[in-house]
Amino acid sequence: MYDSLEALDQIRLNFSPAALHSLNIAIAVVMFGVALEIKLDHFKALVKNPKSPLIGVFSQFIVLPALTFLLVIALKDYLSPTMALGMILVASAPGGNISNFISSLAKANLALSVSLTAFATLSAIIFTPLNFAFWGKLAINIYAKDAADMVRPLEINAYQMFQTVFIILGIPLLVGVFVNSKFPKLTAKILKPIKQISIVIFILVIILAFKNNIQHFLPVIKFIFLIVLIHNAMALSTGYFLGYIFKRPIDDRRTLSIETGIQNSGLALILIFNPKIFPPEMELGGMAIIAAWWGIWHIISGFALAAYWSGGFSQLGSFLFKKRFAKVKSK
Repeated sequence: MYDSLEALDQIRLNFSPAALHSLNIAIAVVMFGVALEIKLDHFKALVKNPKSPLIGVFSQFIVLPALTFLLVIALKDYLSPTMALGMILVASAPGGNISNFISSLAKANLALSVSLTAFATLSAIIFTPLNFAFWGKLAINIYAKDAADMVRPLEINAYQMFQTVFIILGIPLLVGVFVNSKFPKLTAKILKPIKQISIVIFILVIILAFKNNIQHFLPVIKFIFLIVLIHNAMALSTGYFLGYIFKRPIDDRRTLSIETGIQNSGLALILIFNPKIFPPEMELGGMAIIAAWWGIWHIISGFALAAYWSGGFSQLGSFLFKKRFAKVKSK
């Protein structure tokens, strides 16, 4: 059915208004849960020890979008223009909704992760639209010069993108910080259940969205699997490598890697399906399919990386070896 890159643009993912509404709520609830852990001391710590947080913001909003632009140019023969835009939009988004949870599993610096999430989320209100507009237009101009047919010019409603990012990320974050600071006893009671429920809700929404669109993913997986794998690996490596260059502690490097490599692809999908930002007549199937598969893949890669760093794989290997050895010995 989809036998060429251009055919991906004709894909219409099954995201009904109800499904998008559910995704909006899921992301907002996750951000509220994250904000319940944020204290004013976190921001004071950023001022006192700004090196790792500044590296994290630099990695997410400066280095990753720039490297993604270079990647989409290098892989131009394997991407449609809208696939390239999808990669740039994901790279322009802030850290993913489950980055704090993965950082805790990976034995990373959780305080740094929460602080970066807060700062990056607020920064994304400005940096996400700016990065996408700048790098996206630059990429489309380069693609258009080499294209046999006319590539649709990129025009987005910057104000609408600012507004959407603020509503989905900024408001839940500000409300969560307010509740945390004004009602600490209530926060202590609801923090754990809200975080657990929000993560479960978010993952369920992603799984259901994948289930409803599996007929689209299976035929095009050959086009997007390696692309997203390479892009995600580059993002994870970027954060870690920058931490290594600037001689940050190992737990900080892990957090920087996770915060850079676990991107908020759910927000990217919300932006893509917002008709005020991207008019429905624009064929953006390639863009949507990249963002959607990112939402699935970064969960897999994030948990795999956390298992590796926490020793989960070695523990599993040791358990299987002992079990196998016991069977052999019993014989």
